[in-house]
Amino acid sequence: MCKITPIIVMIEDDLPIRRFLRTSLSTQGFLVHEAETGKQGLVEAGVRKPDLIILDLGLPDMDGVEVIRAIRAWSTVPIIVLSARNGEQQKIDALDAGADDYLTKPFGFGQLMARIRVAMRHANRTQEANQNDVFQTAHLKLDWLNRIVSIDDREVHLTPIQYRLLTVLVKHAGKVLTHQQILKEVWGPSYKENAHYLRIYMSQLRQKLEADPTQPKLLLTESGVGYRLKV
Repeated sequence: MCKITPIIVMIEDDLPIRRFLRTSLSTQGFLVHEAETGKQGLVEAGVRKPDLIILDLGLPDMDGVEVIRAIRAWSTVPIIVLSARNGEQQKIDALDAGADDYLTKPFGFGQLMARIRVAMRHANRTQEANQNDVFQTAHLKLDWLNRIVSIDDREVHLTPIQYRLLTVLVKHAGKVLTHQQILKEVWGPSYKENAHYLRIYMSQLRQKLEADPTQPKLLLTESGVGYRLKV
């Protein structure tokens, strides 16, 4: 059977970083296409149909957040932001626009590869979820058809809101979701600023799903930004 080489489009105006990433990613089995401007990146994303996009926010012709919004208008391809901007609001803006993850410069290549693996697993699980009635990780199982949640084959009872919160995290498993994104999907647009609701219900969910709720291994906190369901 012929193995298909995964494709990455890298939108980055810093030539040394592009060279480093092209060489490093190629050794990991990726085919890398480059763009140094946002407009070139949009063309490459459309033509190459990549499995993943690495995007810098500080591009010479347009802001990276605009690039994210433009791609999200037609594609769900995983997008990892690689940027020197490290403010919480800047991360939130990129994630709210549709980025899957955010890594600040300077960065370690090992950490980037870990984020790439998570993003691609998320994309694969999303495709599988569209075909199957069950989502499953090492410990968590969600039977969509029967609305049954299990931890290590032990059925767990959830309230309607707890279940809705879990399903939102599962649908985006592996992806960082901002507080505003979760609040909008679970409670609706009018609750986007009520972060205390989310903290309360996330705590309740951890009590039911985590072996040690004070040291969560499944429902992870992205400090100041939001939450991620680990896959």
